[in-house]
Amino acid sequence: MNGKKHVKSIAIMSFVFGAVASAQSSLTIYNQNFAVVRERLPLDLKAGTNEVRVTDITAHVEPDSVILRDPQGKRAIQILEQNYRADPISQGLLLSLYEGKQIDFLVRKSDGKDEIVHGRIIRSGYVPHQAGMERYGRQYAMTQSAYAYGPAGQPIIEINDKLRFNLPGEPLFPSLADDTILKPTIHWLLETDRAGKLDAELSYVTGGMSWEADYSMLAQDTDDVIDVIGWVTMDNQSGRTFEDAKIKLMAGDVSKIQPQDRYDYESPMSFNRALGGSAPVSEKAFEEYHLYTLNRSTTLHDRETKQVEFLRAEDVQSQRFYVYDGLKVDQNRYRGYNDLRHERDYGTQSNSRVWVMKEFKNSEDNHLGIPLPKGRVRFYRRDDDGQLEFTGENLIGHTPRDETVRVYTGDAFDLVGERRRTDYVIDSRGDRLDESFEIKLRNRKEQGSVEIRVVEHLYRWVNWEITEKSDPFVKSDSQTIEFRVQVPAGGEKVITYRAHYTW
Repeated sequence: MNGKKHVKSIAIMSFVFGAVASAQSSLTIYNQNFAVVRERLPLDLKAGTNEVRVTDITAHVEPDSVILRDPQGKRAIQILEQNYRADPISQGLLLSLYEGKQIDFLVRKSDGKDEIVHGRIIRSGYVPHQAGMERYGRQYAMTQSAYAYGPAGQPIIEINDKLRFNLPGEPLFPSLADDTILKPTIHWLLETDRAGKLDAELSYVTGGMSWEADYSMLAQDTDDVIDVIGWVTMDNQSGRTFEDAKIKLMAGDVSKIQPQDRYDYESPMSFNRALGGSAPVSEKAFEEYHLYTLNRSTTLHDRETKQVEFLRAEDVQSQRFYVYDGLKVDQNRYRGYNDLRHERDYGTQSNSRVWVMKEFKNSEDNHLGIPLPKGRVRFYRRDDDGQLEFTGENLIGHTPRDETVRVYTGDAFDLVGERRRTDYVIDSRGDRLDESFEIKLRNRKEQGSVEIRVVEHLYRWVNWEITEKSDPFVKSDSQTIEFRVQVPAGGEKVITYRAHYTW
């Protein structure tokens, strides 16, 4: 009697769930190549221990992140054991499972007559998946890959007491082994206090998913006014398709431990102010980050890149300006201030390129005023024939509202800079130094003067003063000054200054 009761209390009820995606999934995708997946998992549990298998999961699950819970908090569920398998059946895997055994091989001949050959698998040559090996460090993965793809990666088949280092034909396996799987699988032993149906919530962190922002800046007849179109680009390489999913995008640098060489909420804000309709994406602050929610469900297929427009603003005021930073130095030669004090020729090489910069204020008054996720910014300008021409691109970081976005877009074709040192005097004791420079700026445009911001670095020492100058300057920081000068069309502007260093 006691024995029967004991057996009854540990009887395992087995369930297999392969269609979790039939319930709507929720995704929060981070711009750091991972995502959090949440979905409803219907269970019909018996009192005691239950065996449950879930097969509709991604191929890059972080097993230690899996959470199974009753979202209502009414049912106690204890996971006695969790097993994660990510080695779906393949020819190579089956060959490895039949190592030491004899199987049949189908040999197709040119005369159309097939032949069955019996062979014993001495070595399968099966190559483990790279992602699994990298969990133990990159060096380990490289070592194992070299081993697998070298001689040890070749199959060895014994036929008629002779060994051959390739497959004689197409392998014909007797049957699937009991421990083989067709999809990545989570296998649980669950214990609950009472029987009944339960809509559980399954959530986990997975790799293989990412998103980024892309911006198109469209200039009309003048460069000062631009239209801004923003896209979010989602990339799903997780090994699973998410049907009709609710998707959120987290922007910010969330701390996430990468494999080694191995609440305050703000009101949601519409991104589509210029259009006036309902926005496809809404935004709110979340912790120290920003959360963007797609306002309609969408299907994200495996191996798919999907784009959704999240921003459209018109008549954004921007500014184009030019920067000449003429100091061209070899950073590898920089050894410290004491060396620079006596290295006479350091910093005398000249850079001739003048940078083209674009900037705009991310403010509500400028028809923006929203947190801009980091991403690629592309600039276009409409030509006289009405066509848009590409004029440069660069990356921006996460930009809060009311901050200025400043982007380098290329080098000016018709603007040239030239920087040369005209004097260098160091006293006999070596505690004072005077250095003079001449900067020439040439504007080869046919019409229109331009303002160029000339940046100079006082790199010799922290104690300095400008004793002579041809034009006024501003001190940008403790060792940088900036001249702002006008250069007429077809003309030249010369700037001179003398710096006095003391130690």
